[in-house]
Amino acid sequence: MNDLVARCTERRDLLPILKEGQSRYGFLPAELLSRLAEALEVPVNDVYGVASFYSFLTLALPGRNTIWMCRCLPCHLKDGRGLLDAVQEQLGVGPGETTVDGCFTLRLTNCIGACDQAPALMVNNDRYGSVIPGRLAEILSRYR
Repeated sequence: MNDLVARCTERRDLLPILKEGQSRYGFLPAELLSRLAEALEVPVNDVYGVASFYSFLTLALPGRNTIWMCRCLPCHLKDGRGLLDAVQEQLGVGPGETTVDGCFTLRLTNCIGACDQAPALMVNNDRYGSVIPGRLAEILSRYR
């Protein structure tokens, strides 16, 4: 953590450092946010604001697999809500929650870059397009 903090000397360094911290720890620990705020001599709220603005950054330890559900207009128009309902039903969790076994965390995001394949979702870095609820069990079984 010390190396990340030492490299954060200007505000423009913050987002790349947060992304690297996310990659290293799997989430952004509160201690990292506090230490980055000290290094930049800004209120911790400023650092928290940046960290919480970007949907692919997380402040809590996620499950082993993160499911990213797209909530953009193309997915909405192609019954993305029905797909989200199916994911929630199969996993027993809502957005921002992790399954009891720690296998999946469900997250919503504005876009995953698959508008031409709506409705779409991602599991970790694997993108799935034109997903219908009936295909969901097969997709999730790959990550159990």
